[in-house]
Amino acid sequence: MRILVLNCGSSSIKYSIFDRDLNRIARGSVERISSKDACVLSYRSDEPESKEICNIPDHKTALEYILGHIEKGSITAVGHRVVHGGEKLRNSVPVTDAVKQEIKKCFQLAPLHNPHNLSGIEMIEKILPGAKNIAVFDTAFHSTIPRYSYLYALPYYLYRKYTIRRFGFHGISHRYVSMTAAGILGKEMTDINIITCHLGNGCSITAVKKGCVVDTSMGFTPLEGLIMGTRCGDIDPAIVPYLMASEGLTLSEINTLLTGQSGLYGISGISNDMKTLIDEAAAGNERAQLAIDMFTYRVRKYIGAYYAVLGKVDAIVFTAGIGEKSPLIRSKSLDDLQGMGIILDRALNSTVSSGVISAGGSATKVMVIPTDEELIIAREVMPFL
Repeated sequence: MRILVLNCGSSSIKYSIFDRDLNRIARGSVERISSKDACVLSYRSDEPESKEICNIPDHKTALEYILGHIEKGSITAVGHRVVHGGEKLRNSVPVTDAVKQEIKKCFQLAPLHNPHNLSGIEMIEKILPGAKNIAVFDTAFHSTIPRYSYLYALPYYLYRKYTIRRFGFHGISHRYVSMTAAGILGKEMTDINIITCHLGNGCSITAVKKGCVVDTSMGFTPLEGLIMGTRCGDIDPAIVPYLMASEGLTLSEINTLLTGQSGLYGISGISNDMKTLIDEAAAGNERAQLAIDMFTYRVRKYIGAYYAVLGKVDAIVFTAGIGEKSPLIRSKSLDDLQGMGIILDRALNSTVSSGVISAGGSATKVMVIPTDEELIIAREVMPFL
């Protein structure tokens, strides 16, 4: 019995294979789908990592390539990461026609993710007809957010009619690092308060109180909140109609501007990659430095807000690509928070890749925890087998 975990994105598919004891025995990815120089990475526990450049014209080809390099007959179940489950899909569920319809209803809310998540499910149904498919939702961990926190101050009938509310995303990652942080502290999740910072190309911060999410920075869609790679995060909503009128933009064009041309890329004018911006800033690029300053200011602002929401914070966790790999961003994000009992150990921050990086006298522990969304998805699949 083996579990295949799939994460189908807009231009990539990531996968992991677990045995019945949830040991990861293989993993890999296909990057740059739809190009002639797609990058295929694969790794097995008993072999070195391999890399291949080849022509992968579409997601179907990518998935067939992946399945062609694994033992398909051993796959009992497939766990699918699905970004948006709306209000109805609040737990992991076996895939049915009704579930697929609910996923499809959320296409407009997560247009860069849900369509590819669903196409991955449908392709697996055809290629591995005997496997059980389980959908695991990024929004599920945030389903405990209280009404006063998830509602927007719009006419209430709009919530009733269109379910306009805060959903939150990256929930699988926030859940994993919260559980891991509790273990490091030697406590149950129900005994502690944690602020988790998922900082990658997409970014979100979540306030977890005694095991339950009470607030998170992403909202109705993955656009709200922190500054991200190409997404603007929080802005005055009046900017949208102003730009549409001033620039003559269509709905599609303004959406592209906010989601694909803004954020770190829009501010710097050169890149959405934080490492590139750090190198450019060190070389004197003022707009790269501005993008970094704006990014870390927004992170610090949310940490302060969630400190007020939680009252007491046992730990702050950094995870995902930027959160795990950039000591500079972690340090700048915590600048001037000593008054809240948050004291970073500069040496640990520069050297530790996983674990506690706060000073001994810090009232709030600061941690770096590499996320493992695939393991959480595999765990969610187990009860259905």
